[in-house]
Amino acid sequence: MKPAAFNYHSPTSAEDAVSLMAEYEDAELLAGNQSLGVQMANRLATPAHLIDLNEIEDLKYINETDDGIEIGALTRHATIADSDLLDRQLPVLAEAAGEIAGPSVRNMGTLGGSLGEADPAGNYPTVLMALDATLTLQGPDGTREEDVQDFHIAYMMTTLAEDEMIVGATIPTDPLPPGRTGMSFQEIKRVPHTWPKLSAAAAVVVDNPTADEPTVEEARLSFGNAADTPLRTADAEDAVEGTALSESALADAAEAAMDASEPASEMQADADYKEDQIRVFARRTLQAAYDDALQD
Repeated sequence: MKPAAFNYHSPTSAEDAVSLMAEYEDAELLAGNQSLGVQMANRLATPAHLIDLNEIEDLKYINETDDGIEIGALTRHATIADSDLLDRQLPVLAEAAGEIAGPSVRNMGTLGGSLGEADPAGNYPTVLMALDATLTLQGPDGTREEDVQDFHIAYMMTTLAEDEMIVGATIPTDPLPPGRTGMSFQEIKRVPHTWPKLSAAAAVVVDNPTADEPTVEEARLSFGNAADTPLRTADAEDAVEGTALSESALADAAEAAMDASEPASEMQADADYKEDQIRVFARRTLQAAYDDALQD
């Protein structure tokens, strides 16, 4: 089957793209073409206008600033996975990008396209939750900032307005001092190149990595595919902060993470199985991040 006929537009700036969205109500944005193209080929999506964003060079970047790391919405998964800057500063993000699907998808798929899809199993929402990221959204009146934790409001629904597009993400690095911070990304995949059945991301800051029992100053723990939206587990984080990550603290964190979750059953992973794995992944991911902090 071939896509239905459509009008093709190729803007060279975010402002032009937003103007086209305002002009044509029945329009879809095309970024990496890893989802929309399949839907159009099967006529599950039949937009009258297709706005191809790939000529907007200004949205393809990974930059370090005084406020942290900024990533453009059209940055490819492969670029994020291979970034030396991210490997040094935010290795959990590079690792998560490297686990997305296969090489062909990573070479074409984009940060903004993945975030816009808003699948709760997506790697980026899971990791960006743990990193306290802020998304930059652009509409007819300019840009606005949205905390990633507020961006997801229901299953595959976000606060993105119909006339807005994602143009970038900013991750603050000051709260994650090098030498005292560890990170980890873990996931379950039954089949390679598919969505994870469950994923978890953690960042842990310790007070003194060389101490006999370093204390957790700050912990962050988030899950993908554990609820209708990407899930940040504040009670689990509280359970380990101020501790040396004892067995009892990890057990409390595991139970708190499970209590916060509302996983849906799916093929090869029912809700009960996911709840058991959420306990396991809470312990495993926090421990891995803690150990990583001590190795810095």
